[in-house]
Amino acid sequence: MSHSISSNDDEFGDIVLFPLTFSDDEEEQEDLTESSNDASDERESENEVEEIKPKAHMTLRQRRLSKSYAPLANLKLKVKPGQSRAQNHWIMAIKKARDLSDPWASFHIEDIKTEFCIRHRYNPHKKTWTKDEVQVKMMKKPFNRGAMRQCFRLKKISTFSRSGDWSHAQNYVAKRYIEKVDRDVYFQDVRLQMDAKVWGEEYNRHNPPKKVDIFQMYILEFKDRPGEPLYHLEHFIEGEYIKYNSNSGFVDENLRYTPQAFSHFTFERSAHNLIVVDIQGVGDLYTDPQIHTVGSCEYGDGNLGAKGMALFFHSHICNDICNSLNLTEFDLSPREIATHKDFLRAQRKSIMQTKVRGEIEQCLSLSPSSEKIDITRFLDHQRTCSTGVSDGHTPTDLDSPSMDDEEPMSVDSPSPSGVPYGVRFRSPSDTDSQSSMTKEGCRSSKERSPIYEPDDQEEEEAFNRMAGSQNARPSCVALEKDFRKLMNHKIGDSILGKVHHEMAKYHEVGRFVLGDSKDEKLIDWESAIFHEEHAAELGELEAMVTMAKLYLGQDREVLVNCVVEPSDEHTNRGVDFMVEAAEAGDRGAMVYMGRAFETGDGLGTLRSVSWEDAVYWYEQAVKTHDNDEGGQFDCTINDPSYTLMAKQAEMYRQGGHGLDKDPQRAGDLYNEAAEAAMEAMKGRLANKYFALAEEAYGEMEEEEVETTG
Repeated sequence: MSHSISSNDDEFGDIVLFPLTFSDDEEEQEDLTESSNDASDERESENEVEEIKPKAHMTLRQRRLSKSYAPLANLKLKVKPGQSRAQNHWIMAIKKARDLSDPWASFHIEDIKTEFCIRHRYNPHKKTWTKDEVQVKMMKKPFNRGAMRQCFRLKKISTFSRSGDWSHAQNYVAKRYIEKVDRDVYFQDVRLQMDAKVWGEEYNRHNPPKKVDIFQMYILEFKDRPGEPLYHLEHFIEGEYIKYNSNSGFVDENLRYTPQAFSHFTFERSAHNLIVVDIQGVGDLYTDPQIHTVGSCEYGDGNLGAKGMALFFHSHICNDICNSLNLTEFDLSPREIATHKDFLRAQRKSIMQTKVRGEIEQCLSLSPSSEKIDITRFLDHQRTCSTGVSDGHTPTDLDSPSMDDEEPMSVDSPSPSGVPYGVRFRSPSDTDSQSSMTKEGCRSSKERSPIYEPDDQEEEEAFNRMAGSQNARPSCVALEKDFRKLMNHKIGDSILGKVHHEMAKYHEVGRFVLGDSKDEKLIDWESAIFHEEHAAELGELEAMVTMAKLYLGQDREVLVNCVVEPSDEHTNRGVDFMVEAAEAGDRGAMVYMGRAFETGDGLGTLRSVSWEDAVYWYEQAVKTHDNDEGGQFDCTINDPSYTLMAKQAEMYRQGGHGLDKDPQRAGDLYNEAAEAAMEAMKGRLANKYFALAEEAYGEMEEEEVETTG
């Protein structure tokens, strides 16, 4: 059984939760060395837990103070039969901490010259920086290095210490980029890690079985060195360093459930605006995370946006901790669920590494352009499936084992099995600014667990100021569609739709094909269609256009080699998607619907020719001008505005199919078309439109004469 200990100290508060293993006096030192390298194992059964000697948790500050305070050595620490199990754990913990030695004592860092540095600290709640001066001693040679940074041993004496005794100074790790980077990168990294730390605190407020924490990170500026170099500064913690997931889809479901549930929690609690991934560290103390956001360039080049979110959810299937937090399951296709274990087992080591923008996007379609894939049966199967598929997949033997695998953090923590399995979902029309998942979850935690502190309310308010008081939103399509109906959102504004769209594109390029020797025949087209159709249902514009063109047999940019058998049902389905895309603002869809209502071609069997509707869609297309930032793309190239205005003029000149004849309106439109053609350097066409305008005005005069006669 473990215990949750929290420190409110400004410098060390909420820094570390790590295990200490206790044993008999004669075996203490040997077992301590072994226990420092043991990660928490959440897969043990209850019987195995009872056989292992009890464990306790204490903060980093408490561990260090326990060996530095002189009165501690005079304490008479004896385990008494009448004491509680928690009290016995603490007595044994103090005995163990009293005899601990400095792991860096042999390096004699205290003999190195003292340097005065400027420490930069970031407050994620107020989004402000503070500076103070600290004394440090740092070794010149790095003791470790990663792909991007190298690590140095460093000791920092406490700012509250008056003795100047470096023998009791805290151990830190100073990290510096190997390649030269802009100084602002150091500050961005700290903002990222401290924002992630706030999300860890929010996760803990929902009373999970095991709580998490993220390293406090600072910046040290060596003001007396040439160039005033910057270093990242973190506490040094002994233990086995494990990477639980990456920012590019690697998920190690075999070790821990908590890291994956934490990532999933941040996605829902942030209303899909971000997800914290790249979880790694010692036990549940994490460092160097990455945050994916949509529509934002903050948090560095490791922010892969919706692509990174898609990569995580393809590898993640909800476990019992997700269920205990009332997180909803992300919709995966039946084939993805069936092959999930095989995919995790065959994950390539390359995806364990942190990726940057651009590197992960360089994928090419595996299918030759000449080969066509008939996906008719997938689409038909998708429509005939029960609505229960959208409500989350049915539990299978792939799902996680019992919650007994994770032991509660505190003896007073509620049993996870007592948490109802279901989805708490509150509509945005409710007066409470918090979602029911957050508000009710926190309320129940206060009622059921005495470890909930009164100050948590202030922390929650500070978190809401940072996160923007967003309603939590579910990860499943069915509830997201209900949410959008309540908000009257038909199109756009769905990050979940973007995630499904990116997952469909990854399937198309073979990102999820197992093994190093990829074969285009192994591409999971069923899953690609599954996610693209979900994206279209959630109002993702590109997905709607893709599905419309797929059903109508037109060329497209996604699912390029897929074909569907022509039929009236498929045409009607394609037109439905095309209307939604036109309403969403896609100019090509507007032009298609204008022509379809004008001529009846590609209109399907559920709609009839209507020039009134044709004029409406042509007008909308004329008003729409989409250009890319560089100016290389112009949506009006294939259907210039002057041709669309001329089509409207022709229909007004003739009248019919629900549109009243109006020669004057026709003449005005011909003149507008002529002026637009002149701007486009189409002089001959402009003269033609001017002549047609005169003819239309002439017909108007003839009608007036006939009327007066």
